[in-house]
Amino acid sequence: MQPSDRHTNPFAASAPASAGKLAENILYFARALRDAGLPVGPRSVIDAIEAVEAAGIGARQDFYATLHAVFVKKHEHTIIFDQAFNIFWKKRGFMEKLIAMMSPQAIDHSEPKKPDAGAARVTDALYKNRPQEQPKEQVEVDARFTMSASEVLQTKDFAQMTAAEIAQARAAIARLRMPSEKIRLRRWKRDPHGGRIDPRGTFRNSLRAGGAGIELAFRAHAERYAPIVAICDISGSMSDYTRVFLHFLHQLTDQRRRVHTFLFGTRLTNVTRALRQKDVDEALADCSADVKDWSGGTRIGTSLHAFNREWSRRVLGQGAVCVLFTDGLERDRLDLLEAEMERLHKSCRRLIWVNPLLRYSEFQAKASGVRAMLPHVDEFRPIHNLQSMADLVKALAEEKNSASTDPRKWLRAA
Repeated sequence: MQPSDRHTNPFAASAPASAGKLAENILYFARALRDAGLPVGPRSVIDAIEAVEAAGIGARQDFYATLHAVFVKKHEHTIIFDQAFNIFWKKRGFMEKLIAMMSPQAIDHSEPKKPDAGAARVTDALYKNRPQEQPKEQVEVDARFTMSASEVLQTKDFAQMTAAEIAQARAAIARLRMPSEKIRLRRWKRDPHGGRIDPRGTFRNSLRAGGAGIELAFRAHAERYAPIVAICDISGSMSDYTRVFLHFLHQLTDQRRRVHTFLFGTRLTNVTRALRQKDVDEALADCSADVKDWSGGTRIGTSLHAFNREWSRRVLGQGAVCVLFTDGLERDRLDLLEAEMERLHKSCRRLIWVNPLLRYSEFQAKASGVRAMLPHVDEFRPIHNLQSMADLVKALAEEKNSASTDPRKWLRAA
């Protein structure tokens, strides 16, 4: 079969991939993947064409597996690849079926379904070069009462951002000023403006003058930045938000010294050293290399048990603040989850739980895992856009919990 256009089915082709239109289609597909954010270069295109020739493609699933093996280098790229593959390599008759579904007889008046994760980025990459129809008339719009682009970006869900908007969000995260408040320690330090007399320093000053006079020395409580410990869920249900949140943690690590980051899916991994690199792309690449269970399953209770047993005494001292990043959707061993959450809460000064599910206004704490965790946290916050991330920065500097983030509110509502 000789493919005649971009929508022709290539999966039963017996001709070489370099012949006809198939090689050109693979090239267009690779360009779309690169525009959607995947690191695809010319060498990958050549490898894909050679792989298709060597594999002897006979079915759609075989063709998908061949391209996936060449173009996908990291676990988190699979979502974007799947969306692009399903849109680009669609079968004939797809547009006719879509037009029929949009006819008045087929209109569905139910609540619209939320777009799939990554769909906005893929659609933007595939159709950005399509010529737009010129309007016949110029229409003037009064935008005095509309939101600016920056305001829209502040409240837009990370999962629904295009590739360009994700880049803007990363730049906005890099401009965040992390909390600078310090906690007071029990230890004392010399301070000429301190409120208490330092007897030892006073005697030392008098000896220096030969006892002829007494110069008072003063002291004050020493202050230090509180350690921040982040425990992040990297399971498949959290993949749309994990990488953006890691950008936030990299910026936090760059501005503060004692920041420790742990990732967990089915096992716990310490990525603190990887996030200390200055370049954010190299830092996230090292994180992906260190983690073996990215975008897989999740075992919250088991992972917290590993943290409490191996790391809590090392990193949770001196008034540490712990940020737990997960959706809390755990069904197995709830007794272990509740016990480990209680131990984690008692080991740190504050435990802040950030959950992307709170982006839904109808969210209720009915899941068994969520109900097991909520009694042992100090704050329960959303984390799905730039505004919620800025609110988290303020929360790290404040000691008092607001009524909107009080976990007891959700327990009473459920």
